[in-house]
Amino acid sequence: MERKVLLLGAGSSKALGTITPLAHVPPQITTLDIEPRHKPDVVWDLNVVPWPFQDASFDEVHAYEVLEHLGQQGDAASFFAHFWEIYRILKPLGYLAGSVPRWDQIWAWGDPSHRRVITEDSFTFLNQLKYAEVGKTTMSDFRSIWHGDFQLEAFQKDAASLYFLLKAYKPARA
Repeated sequence: MERKVLLLGAGSSKALGTITPLAHVPPQITTLDIEPRHKPDVVWDLNVVPWPFQDASFDEVHAYEVLEHLGQQGDAASFFAHFWEIYRILKPLGYLAGSVPRWDQIWAWGDPSHRRVITEDSFTFLNQLKYAEVGKTTMSDFRSIWHGDFQLEAFQKDAASLYFLLKAYKPARA
């Protein structure tokens, strides 16, 4: 068995920085980056959707310090569009592993290329089961634009970053 992994914003690296439950299976890594000088397998601007991959192509998608460069803070449509692309290309029960700058660190807001801040609470809106809280809490309802379903499996913080592991449930749970 082989696990197919997409590494987003890879730069010149093919290193997977997060261990997933599938880590015991050797990976076949596809790299994607916007910069052709890094010689990725695929040159692509992640802000352009759909991404150039078939549905259910990968067991894992890894995105380290990438997602904060996509969309625009406060633009829910782009937030869900980018996570939809990851969901779409993951196989059922596939994993999204990644990291983003912590919201309370200087580079989350200080880097001029950062377009949004993502916290562990942001993942609430990607989990269909959490929408049961709508009407009972102040949680906004995005079910009209979000049809995917990710479960936050793990997260950890260090001084600079939030690391996370999300699991894709297909079909989405109700």
